[in-house]
Amino acid sequence: MPFIMNSPAFEDGSAIPTNYTCDGENISPPLEWSGAPAETRSFVLILEDPDAPSGMFRHWAVYNIAGGRTLLPEGVGAGVKTESLGYGINDFGDPHYGGPCPPKGHGTHHYHFRLAALKVETLTVPNAPKVTDVWDAAQPHIIDQAELVGTYSR
Repeated sequence: MPFIMNSPAFEDGSAIPTNYTCDGENISPPLEWSGAPAETRSFVLILEDPDAPSGMFRHWAVYNIAGGRTLLPEGVGAGVKTESLGYGINDFGDPHYGGPCPPKGHGTHHYHFRLAALKVETLTVPNAPKVTDVWDAAQPHIIDQAELVGTYSR
């Protein structure tokens, strides 16, 4: 079975609903996955926009997601902290989800949700890691990856 990720909120390659963008509630969409390798001990998730005018813009990183999980519900990290998920600092300067927010009139941007299955239970990262720090720390531990792409324009 292939390692895949999807969302009940939007299909791969289609528009991300406004609710999950800076023009809406700016909360993370629900994400689901299946087919992770049996040896998966944890997951790391990042969200990137390669279409940003200044180059790759990183919107979100979540790490130390338990290896037995198969989903992240809508609004992860938006409320009271109830589990030991780690969050990277995005390019907005915040340690939480920053939804799609392309410049008005800049055309359609593609948002890549990248989920990596890791062979370690806990990812070791510096204090207050940036999204890039989280992804870099994950590299030697990646077993497999799944990706979901959503689009958005303003």
